[in-house]
Amino acid sequence: MAYRNYKKLAVLSKIEDTYGTDATPQAADAIIGTNVQFNPMEGQEVERDLMLPYLGNQGLVLAGIYASLRMDVEIAGAGTAGDVPKYGSLLRACGMAETVTADTSVDYSFVDSGLESTSLYFVSDKVQHVLLGARGTLTHNFTAKGIPRFTFSMTGLLGTITDIGAMPAVTQAGWTRPLIVSKANTALSLHGWAGGVESLSIDHGGTVTPDFLINEENIEVTDRKATGTAVVRATDLATVNWFELAQARTRDALSLVQGTADGNIVELAAPAVEIGRPTQGQTNNRVNYSLPLGLCPVNGLDELTITVR
Repeated sequence: MAYRNYKKLAVLSKIEDTYGTDATPQAADAIIGTNVQFNPMEGQEVERDLMLPYLGNQGLVLAGIYASLRMDVEIAGAGTAGDVPKYGSLLRACGMAETVTADTSVDYSFVDSGLESTSLYFVSDKVQHVLLGARGTLTHNFTAKGIPRFTFSMTGLLGTITDIGAMPAVTQAGWTRPLIVSKANTALSLHGWAGGVESLSIDHGGTVTPDFLINEENIEVTDRKATGTAVVRATDLATVNWFELAQARTRDALSLVQGTADGNIVELAAPAVEIGRPTQGQTNNRVNYSLPLGLCPVNGLDELTITVR
């Protein structure tokens, strides 16, 4: 009997040409992440509830079965400006369009029709779970002195679950070492203010819905409401008055640039951010504010852009 090692893990992702048709990702399509959570069978349990002349468990029927995968992926460039980052397929499957400008940048922006999907292979020590038609949502997490990370939450139709003879030949080739979130590596501006920031998180807020019908089974992204939270060091009100901005429902830009050298820069741009009700706290006896953020579109589908360059 061969026992399996929890830490021997591979995740492969490749965009599908036809929804729900296996794109057969290979080792070169590997996603290298951390904090992986995998639920191999989710869905409903339908009770039979038969009327019988005796008591007892009558069993049940499984319905609408799907799988889900949640994992963190380091935020870094692609190594060369204009190259597609290795995590690009996941951004596309989370409702973003990919635009490549050769030798310059790769931009990701929201779409709300014609959403792409990915085939995901989750391999746990030579047992392979196939997720088809996978789509999802994500958050961005930047904390001072930490590694910046995406958290992808993916949902896919249940494909095959099989033993395979060997783990995929995954390497870290093509992955760029991330830079720590710091003064040297990170520039952040919120409503024109560029003071001390402890952390920033942005949640795409996608609503991912498994949709099981007669003749159709899909994973749909049915809504999106991008929000965030910034934890900032408190200053005097003359410098910036977050309470006034919150009450006035003022909208202004958020910009974050992670990295300074071409090939390892990731930029977030949100043109119309509202400040929610601040709450006060402290870190190391310094007053801070936790600011809820609402990322609003200006002309539609433009509330957040990710640029890798």
